[in-house]
Amino acid sequence: QTGRIEPNYPKVCGHQGNVLDIKWNPFIDNVIASCSEDTSVRIWEIPEGGLKRNMTEAALELFGHSRRVGLVEWHPTTNNILLSAGYDYKVLIWNLELGEPVKMLDCHSDVILCMSFNSDGSLLATACKDRRLRVLEPRSGKVLQEATCKNHRVNRVVFLGNTKRLLTTGVSRWNTRQIALWDQEDLSMPLTEEEIDGLSGLLFPFYDADTHMLYLAGKGDGNIRYYEIGSEKPYLSYLMEFRSPAPQKGLGVMPKHGLDVSACEVFRFYKLITLKGLIEPISMIVPRRSDTYQEDIYPMTPGTEPALTPDEWLSGVNRDPILVSLKEGYKRNSKVVFKAPVREKRSVVVNGIDLLENVPPRTENELLRMFFRQQDEIRRLKDELSQKDVRIRQLQLELKNFRNSPKNN
Repeated sequence: QTGRIEPNYPKVCGHQGNVLDIKWNPFIDNVIASCSEDTSVRIWEIPEGGLKRNMTEAALELFGHSRRVGLVEWHPTTNNILLSAGYDYKVLIWNLELGEPVKMLDCHSDVILCMSFNSDGSLLATACKDRRLRVLEPRSGKVLQEATCKNHRVNRVVFLGNTKRLLTTGVSRWNTRQIALWDQEDLSMPLTEEEIDGLSGLLFPFYDADTHMLYLAGKGDGNIRYYEIGSEKPYLSYLMEFRSPAPQKGLGVMPKHGLDVSACEVFRFYKLITLKGLIEPISMIVPRRSDTYQEDIYPMTPGTEPALTPDEWLSGVNRDPILVSLKEGYKRNSKVVFKAPVREKRSVVVNGIDLLENVPPRTENELLRMFFRQQDEIRRLKDELSQKDVRIRQLQLELKNFRNSPKNN
């Protein structure tokens, strides 16, 4: 269905603060993970046929961060493994079968700006506000590679499929937007850098591993640039760009199995245009005259069947994603369903630390209420202190009079 929705259309509105990130589950079409300024991560299960009324109750609520949560990321090959990054500089790995964090990555010294898994989920790349690019082994928390980006301030990072390379977008020392290509096993120097323009909006990278295409879209821009990624120099080959007069605030991407293969559609964006209050679909189509299935632009691609269980992945097993063909169109054969665990205890202990101990206020209203309660407590203590000061002076005067009385002399 397309067209303008009504102002009172049902929404998912269970968070108590601004929602900062959402991600669809790659294996279950109707499950979403979201994170918010209220320090929580929530899992939502959208009913078949869409929402009929506002959804305020999440299927699962996850509390473990002490400050607002800015990023969530699903594992690419394992069901029910979710990563979250908060403004407490920590990354939590959640096992949704238990509803608890099973690992805490505490190697960042500032806010984490972006996270990206490699194709089999064995490595995690992070871009941090401390101007460092890191490649981590998420299960052990070990930092395998680290780059100090003095000339290239990294904002976004993405793994380029199984090519063992990373692409980052950021800002140069002259405040021009640029992209850089890195070898994941040696982050001492980028393989190549390319300046884009002098605008100020963030550059969002989107990589299609099937066609080796890189799409760059800037926040506040109206265009989307296309590049082809090669295995040899110059590595990045600029092709062309899509132009539009309407600036984009954000972009979403349709999974491969949702594309129209009969029209040779290889990528589809959903462009958020706040000035017009709409979401516009943008299709990337390869012009072909033949009506037959194009094997070269639609190779085997990751499907909706997980390759591992959470216990297998946490025990150290790595496995490539299960590939499917799009020749016969998308057929949902996956039997994966989401079952929220039943939890009673409220303590969350990871690495010997209780993450829910002394949790700060989660929303601005809670912060104000706590502030006013503390102000009342301070006033009460000041009054009590002044009363005791008066009482002390009275006792001192009585003691002095007692000492100076003739009877004592």
